[in-house]
Amino acid sequence: MQLTEKLTILADAAKYDASCSSSGGAKRDSRGTGGIGSNEGTGICHAYAPDGRCISLLKILLTNFCIYDCAYCINRRSSNVQRARFGVDEVVRLTMDFYRRNYIEGLFLSSGIIRSGDYTMEMLVEVARRLRVEERFGGYIHLKTIPDASPELLAAAGRWADRLSINVELPTEGGLKALAPEKDAQDIRRSMGRLRLGIEEAKAEKKAPRFAPAGQSTQMIIGADPASDRDVLETSSTLYASYGLKRVYFSAFSPIPDASRALPLRPPPLMREHRLYQADWLMRFYGFDVGEIAPAGNDGMLDLDIDPKLAWALRHREQFPVDLDTAPRELLLRVPGLGVKTVRRLLAMRRHRRLRYADLVKLGVSVTKVAPFVSTLDHRPRADVDGAVLRAAVAPPPKQPDLFGH
Repeated sequence: MQLTEKLTILADAAKYDASCSSSGGAKRDSRGTGGIGSNEGTGICHAYAPDGRCISLLKILLTNFCIYDCAYCINRRSSNVQRARFGVDEVVRLTMDFYRRNYIEGLFLSSGIIRSGDYTMEMLVEVARRLRVEERFGGYIHLKTIPDASPELLAAAGRWADRLSINVELPTEGGLKALAPEKDAQDIRRSMGRLRLGIEEAKAEKKAPRFAPAGQSTQMIIGADPASDRDVLETSSTLYASYGLKRVYFSAFSPIPDASRALPLRPPPLMREHRLYQADWLMRFYGFDVGEIAPAGNDGMLDLDIDPKLAWALRHREQFPVDLDTAPRELLLRVPGLGVKTVRRLLAMRRHRRLRYADLVKLGVSVTKVAPFVSTLDHRPRADVDGAVLRAAVAPPPKQPDLFGH
């Protein structure tokens, strides 16, 4: 099989992996030119650094052969898909060729499991080692690690890669047992714990060898099992607290050919994935906990029609309106339509004078959403507006598509 044909197959097979973010990595330039990379090319994906830079990555699988038969996976053992496999030399050569042409700034490498976890992990590590040592590659490397690989191989992976990730696969252990019985939740958590220990030790000791300086992340599939949004967020919250993850990624289940009867026939609405990302953001940066975002009742599902922050505000109207001149930062962050940067600017402005409605307009916030929940020197909203009326005002239903193109 030609290299280009392998690239087509294994880049397409990697598209189901959502966790190729490079946030947290050190800033690097391509070939010293400051270039970002190409917007074209098989296997190239785009991620964003904390400063907003777009970083292009070569995103591929080492192989889509796999000894496991996870019901939800297109590359499962029993799947009737075209298979391919890169050699270590081929991945190294592809990465360097793409990098020298200024197409990419890094590599995201995952793999199906062949022979054993250790055998596969050894090849992934060897790719990263050769790039760093033999090719003197200074770009970003993200390795998807194998949960049951030996501690020595995990340690080697952390030495050469910027970020490591281990997929928890599904939100609950019950879901994993039902749909991926060959995988062990305890192996996954144990390996995550080892990665956290290695990352923390490297940070604590100035002279310690580098170890995954951009941290670790994970991914879970949403909608393949009966787990509710509350289940998903509780698992995410536990993972952040227990393993210091940089990010939990959500991937909406997509029906696959020759699917198991255990899987749903239809995918979940993509808006569900979007709402979960919004909820995850609220937990990480806005001080919300799971119980506030997805309270008991309503089957533990988020409202698909409005964002979770607005949903919380509508459930807690007794907290509003918030006085922009006196409210603490924690309460301002709970106002629908106010983000972290806007709150920071409001706090700076009010040190010098009292705030007015026009200040919100100048800051570019969505005043339609914000105005009913805040008060200023010259603005005080009515508190007796019917809840349904208020919801319709701040979150009007989306326009239906015009079938006639008008």
